[in-house]
Amino acid sequence: MKIGIVGLPNVGKSTLFQALTKREVDTSNYPFATIEPNVGIVPVPDKRLAKLAEISSSEKIIPAIVEFVDIAGLVKGANQGEGLGNQFLRHIREADAILEVVRTFEKSDVSHVEGAVNPQRDMEIIATELILKDLETINGHLPKIEKELKGTAKETAKKISRRLELFESLKNSLSQGQLANQRPEEEKEAAQSVNLLTVKPFMYIYNGEPQKTKIEKMPENSLILNIKEESDLNILSEEEQREFRTETSLDLIIKKAYEMLGLISFFTTGEKETRAWTIKQGATAKKAGAAIHTDFEEKFIKANVIFWENLIKAGGWSQARNQGLLRLEGKDYLVQDGDVMEFKI
Repeated sequence: MKIGIVGLPNVGKSTLFQALTKREVDTSNYPFATIEPNVGIVPVPDKRLAKLAEISSSEKIIPAIVEFVDIAGLVKGANQGEGLGNQFLRHIREADAILEVVRTFEKSDVSHVEGAVNPQRDMEIIATELILKDLETINGHLPKIEKELKGTAKETAKKISRRLELFESLKNSLSQGQLANQRPEEEKEAAQSVNLLTVKPFMYIYNGEPQKTKIEKMPENSLILNIKEESDLNILSEEEQREFRTETSLDLIIKKAYEMLGLISFFTTGEKETRAWTIKQGATAKKAGAAIHTDFEEKFIKANVIFWENLIKAGGWSQARNQGLLRLEGKDYLVQDGDVMEFKI
């Protein structure tokens, strides 16, 4: 799972990346301090793992992970290659979701590429650049569909005609400033098939002091966060941080990103390790097995399943088995977030 951190130059992207990943990166006060993207792997906070590891006396804990990518700052004209536009847009295309940092803080010694702080304008700049690149992609794709439509059999032509309609509808909505991720499901699927940038899920981080930041209409999946303060607190130990708050804002970002992509975790636990495995919500038991190894999907027979809290209450696998709490599920069972599983292949 890869989350691309984007925004205009000097909005706090690299500082956020540094706070999330605990990696030192260049946070200099000039545009394009980040040229090649910084990449960091971050564990998904999950208190359930420690509890499961305790009853299993596990030697180690392996959490689910998120990959964060700090991408070069965008400027007007990026869709035509301005600044580092081509690199910026290529790295966004490789991401599964977009975390956009929007500057709301005023600081005279930190320059703003547009001359003044204006969150709404900055968001519109980025949306416009992504939309223009998506329109370029669609305009390149439409002639291919039209060519494919000519001379095809009637039954096949019907499907191709529908595809053409979907892309023309996407082109129209994008031209009116609407992101592809706001369109009906069928259009979103078409957009995903050609990897449009604006079909990806977005999260917005308004970088400023929460008590001073006033946003009239915040998009879904938004947070107001003082990134510098979070970065400073991050040098403290986890115990020291808990004195200030029960859950860090950075924990919340990581978990929100995980949820935003429609992902859940199931667990395996034993003496060797307790581990979280990442799957798409709605995955079957057979499909979930593939997260561990292809053999677990191809040779799947059954799976013992128990919800994590029930396993802890029972005191372990053998106790849960003796109490009749384990369920034997088949290949079509829909795995739930928090299931603990033991596969039979």
